[in-house]
Amino acid sequence: METLLVGGGAGFIGSNFVRWMLNKHPDLKIVNVDKLTYAGNLDNLADVPADRHVFIQADIADEARMHEIIAAERPDAIVNFAAETHVDRSIHGGLRDFVLANTLGPQVLAEATKKFSIPLYIQISTDEVFGALELDEDRLFHEETAFAPNMPYAACKAGGDLICRSYFKTFGTPIIVTHCSNNYGPYQFPEKFIPQAISKAMRDEKIPIYGDGLYVRDWIHVNDHCSAIDLLLERGVPGEVYNIGVDNERSNLEIVKLLLRMLGKPEDLTVTVQDRPGHDRRYAIDARKITALGWVPEFTRENFEAGLRAKIDWYLANGEWVEKLRARAEEINAHIKV
Repeated sequence: METLLVGGGAGFIGSNFVRWMLNKHPDLKIVNVDKLTYAGNLDNLADVPADRHVFIQADIADEARMHEIIAAERPDAIVNFAAETHVDRSIHGGLRDFVLANTLGPQVLAEATKKFSIPLYIQISTDEVFGALELDEDRLFHEETAFAPNMPYAACKAGGDLICRSYFKTFGTPIIVTHCSNNYGPYQFPEKFIPQAISKAMRDEKIPIYGDGLYVRDWIHVNDHCSAIDLLLERGVPGEVYNIGVDNERSNLEIVKLLLRMLGKPEDLTVTVQDRPGHDRRYAIDARKITALGWVPEFTRENFEAGLRAKIDWYLANGEWVEKLRARAEEINAHIKV
């Protein structure tokens, strides 16, 4: 592979993936297409080699523009992270943007993959398309779990996933869909749960906890997610779906208490707030299919604290980056209920 097109490569996971691939593959060129909405940030890519990274500001849902870019660059593969992901915004306003980015965007890329005979397109999705699990049930999401999205964001992502499936089934378009659990790591936008908790704790501000705080997610370090996608570019089978998780189920309350302990802050910095509508109780991933390909994550439940400590250290060392985006996050959150 000589050229890789990455959709949404200026966002949190996308920028980490760009950095990962350029570091791991010295001869690779990346064409990075990002609309640069509020979560897209070119500062995330300040340290990548300019001679191997081409940035193009464009919307993946703009078919004419995407076809123009792909015709010119002729990538050997496409990996798409571009998405609207802030769940509260999908509930309280701006849903049309989610439909365009998360459903129409994948259709545009699937059509381009077919039209220009791109060897592989990987659509990055979420475990939220599967709906919710109960705290006391002994069940995990697997690749065949039926879609049952409970929130507008997840429904839009499910729509994009199903479009990708249809392109493979109808046209044989070489597409892989992945469903990953909650990511944490450097360059994560301050609106998200863990960086928001870190930022507020550092300023001795109250950290909001939805409801009883017993909402469980399988937390994965972003670099482990990147290594999984890297592996799928080499060994993934078109038409297949792969779940990506590390069996690291933690409640929101457990995460916050752990962060406060690491930062030397009191537990009374937390405050309970009104719960979010349609809040899914638990997500949990069965990742045996991708581990069978040889994927070995670095951070699992056993050494999660080491991964979380690395995130805290990054935020402490990058105060300027954090403060620059914190104002943007607060401006966004002023228009929604959080």
